[in-house]
Amino acid sequence: MFKELFERISATDQFFLIAGPCVIESEKMLLETAAELMQIAAERDLILIFKSSWKKANRTSVDSYTGPGLERGMQMLAKVKEEFGLPILTDIHECSEIEAVGEVADILQIPAFLSRQTDLLRAAGKSGRIVNIKKGQFMAPEDMKLAAEKVVSTGNEQIFLTERGSSFGYHNLVVDFRSFAVMHETGYPVIYDVTHSLQRPSEGKKSGGTPQYAEMMAKAAIATGMVKGLFIETHPDPAKALSDAGSMLPLKAMGRLLDECLNKCR
Repeated sequence: MFKELFERISATDQFFLIAGPCVIESEKMLLETAAELMQIAAERDLILIFKSSWKKANRTSVDSYTGPGLERGMQMLAKVKEEFGLPILTDIHECSEIEAVGEVADILQIPAFLSRQTDLLRAAGKSGRIVNIKKGQFMAPEDMKLAAEKVVSTGNEQIFLTERGSSFGYHNLVVDFRSFAVMHETGYPVIYDVTHSLQRPSEGKKSGGTPQYAEMMAKAAIATGMVKGLFIETHPDPAKALSDAGSMLPLKAMGRLLDECLNKCR
């Protein structure tokens, strides 16, 4: 199943979409968002992978919401998979989490701050699932080949490489578009994480963002011809979101953004 999904994504001439709320807030919101995203993607003939985090291990403040936890979180993601038949992507942070997460998730995501963790990358590779490695804000794009080789050393070559911006000073991120070309040379599908690249990290007790630039940045990334997938965190009402409220795209804006990106492909 994982091999078929990876081959389908690799073979399509169209970009694919990874989308969903930053963190699982409730089963009701999760299912409603998945239903809306499924319709949006189907109308545009796009492959959709649903994402949401059962745990946000890296939060600015000790008071920040981190998610429902592993058991309940995976139950809710399994419900999305059962009701809509969508592939699931979610994070792993420690090797001990992989077995439980892998029972539901088709794609194991290595968070940016963990992208050099050899044991975690190798354990993810051994799971047989697709592994999405987010480029650390501190990493050069050419370093991602070495991160991928840690997964490949297990015999697993089902790998995505995701650009999510580089640290620019203390509270800002920038995207070097040359990174798409550099990572594309590895032969693995390259993904652009639109909304995380527009974060303003750790502004006080929470992160901010500039989601008004999401459409522009997504179109520019697709126009390079080097990006295979778009990663977009979205929420029905971002202002009320429990995580990344400052950078998520409103769900109602998703259709227009995708249409603009599709126009760049024609």
